[in-house]
Amino acid sequence: MSDGADWLDAPGPVRPGEELDAARLGPYLSDVIAGLVVGPVGVEQFPSGFSNLTYLVRMGDRSLILRRPPPGVQIATAHDMSREYRILSHLRPVYPKVPEPLIYCADVEILGTPFYVMERVEGVILRKGIPEEMVPGPELTGRIADELVDTLAELHAVDYEAAGLRELGRPVGYVRRQVEGWTKRYQTAETESIPEAGKVSAWLLDSIPAASDASLIHNDFKHDNVVLDPTDWSRIVAVLDWEMATLGDPLTDLGTSLAYWIQDDDPPGVLNTRLSPTLWPGTPKRADIVERYATASGRDLHDVVFYYAYGLFKVAVIVQQLQARYVRGHTTDPRYETLVEGVRALCGQAWQSIQKGRIDALY
Repeated sequence: MSDGADWLDAPGPVRPGEELDAARLGPYLSDVIAGLVVGPVGVEQFPSGFSNLTYLVRMGDRSLILRRPPPGVQIATAHDMSREYRILSHLRPVYPKVPEPLIYCADVEILGTPFYVMERVEGVILRKGIPEEMVPGPELTGRIADELVDTLAELHAVDYEAAGLRELGRPVGYVRRQVEGWTKRYQTAETESIPEAGKVSAWLLDSIPAASDASLIHNDFKHDNVVLDPTDWSRIVAVLDWEMATLGDPLTDLGTSLAYWIQDDDPPGVLNTRLSPTLWPGTPKRADIVERYATASGRDLHDVVFYYAYGLFKVAVIVQQLQARYVRGHTTDPRYETLVEGVRALCGQAWQSIQKGRIDALY
C-alpha cells in the first residue's frame, strides 16, 4: 500500500445538470467569508453519494466545501441545508470530529437553492472501488474497523444538551415513528411489487423493542462518511454528511451501519448493493462489530436482529426513493436505473435475518 498522503480524497468534474454559477458564487463568498481573496473560482464535484451534492470550491489559496440539495427535490429534513449547518455549528465546539462550518446561504438568487460552506478536512476516504494498491493490509483493515465502531460509540456519548441540540429531535417514540415513516415512504416510492418489503415492515411494527436511551445519532454512519488521517489510517479525523442526524435510539444508528456492513457470505444480490469496502481481508464480521460496540457503549444488544432488519429496510427505502426519481423523470443519472434490484435484495436479507433470528450466516 502506498503512503496515505498519496490518497487524499479528490473531486472530479461537475456532473451535467449539477453545475454551480461560479460568476455569482465567487463575489458572494468573498463578501461573507473573512479573508477570502477575490479572484477566479474553481469548482469541482465529489462524485460519490446519491443525496446532497458536495463540491470543492477553490478561491486563491483556500479550499472550501459547498453542500447543496440535488435538483428536483423538495427541501425536507434530509435536504435542509440550514438544519445541517446548525448541527455542525453546535457540534463543533463539543465534538472536534466535524468540519468547521463557515456560512449558510438561504438566498436562492445565488445558486438557485439554499447551500452552506465549510472548511475542507483533508484526508483519506475509503470507498468500495479504490485502487488495489490503496487497499490496506488485514491488520490495518481491522484497526480501521475498530476505530469506526469506537467513533460511533463516542458520537452516541456526546452531550447533545450541552451542544445546544436538545430541540433537534423527539426521542420519545422515535423507533415507532421511524418504522411507520419509512413504511409510508416506501409505499409512496414503490415502483415494483416486492413481497418481502411488506413482510419486513409489518414485522418491525409488531416487534419494536422497549424504549432505549436517547442520544445524538448520525443515521448514515459508514466508511465513506468519515475522513481518515492520511498519516495514520486507523485514526478518524472527521465525520461527514450530517444531513439525517437527529436525536433518538442509538441502536437504530448501529443497525444502519450494520446494513452497510456487507460480508462475503451474503448472497450475490446483497453483495451488489455494497457501498463500503467491507470485504477486505481483516474486516470483522457483523457479529464482531456488535460485540465491540456493546463493549464500547455499555449497551444491551439482545434485540440486534430488530435493529439490523430495521437498518436494511431503511436503506432499501432510501434506494427505492432514488429509483423512483429515475422512473418518474426527476433525474437521468444512469446509476439510478436498476436500483430496484438492490431494494429487492436488501428486503430479502432483512426477512432472512428475521426468519433465522441472527445477523450472520443467513444462507
